[in-house]
Amino acid sequence: MANSTSGDSVVDRIVRLIGAFPADGALSLSELARRADLPLTSTHRLVGQLAGHGLLEAVPGGIVRPGLRLWEIVNRTSPTLLLRQAAMPFMEDIQQVLNQNVNLAVLDGWETLFIERLSRRGSVTNRAQVTGKMPVHISSAGLALMAHQDKALQTQYLDNFYDADSRVSTGCLRALLGETKHQGFAQLAGVVDADTWGIAVPILDSKQHAVASLGVVVPLREMRLQALVPAMQTAARGIARDLRVS
Repeated sequence: MANSTSGDSVVDRIVRLIGAFPADGALSLSELARRADLPLTSTHRLVGQLAGHGLLEAVPGGIVRPGLRLWEIVNRTSPTLLLRQAAMPFMEDIQQVLNQNVNLAVLDGWETLFIERLSRRGSVTNRAQVTGKMPVHISSAGLALMAHQDKALQTQYLDNFYDADSRVSTGCLRALLGETKHQGFAQLAGVVDADTWGIAVPILDSKQHAVASLGVVVPLREMRLQALVPAMQTAARGIARDLRVS
């Protein structure tokens, strides 16, 4: 594979370019170049080539966004497709009862990747966007995921843990993961937004490792754990069962 004059390959540059798009999926050419750490001339050339294959789309006003063909390929081959299909009926049921945010997440390295979210008008603020990421330690979804991984992965995560805002120490995080594993669900009140409360339960495989998490974000005043958590755990078991059948 040919390399650029800076030493990175064309594939490296394309990956950085596509990965630079935010959740809303639209950037100016200059902002795209900045976020991808590429020269503007290289960005313009690569965007033109990718747009020719339908992977990107250049719209009037100098705006670039992911193309329909990229969306088609990702959705056709994504390993999360079956997970989303299995989870959606259960997520809709929970949202019908709560009238609040419901999300589905997986672990992506040391971050929580949200692959689906249901919201309604009037729901509380929810920073979790579809295809968006959050650090594990500030997300109930992330804690539910990490607390139910094997010990080797947890140890590696804790050994590499760093909180840039110095809000959580490694010792506190270790205790929080242990508590989450013991009680079978994660909860974080007022961490991302002062007025919201996140609760998440793991979706477990046959080895009792979390393949995903099912979470809700509700107003802080709605502390209904006794009714809410069992319903979420029942839904998580239903999703896991449907995944094994598929």
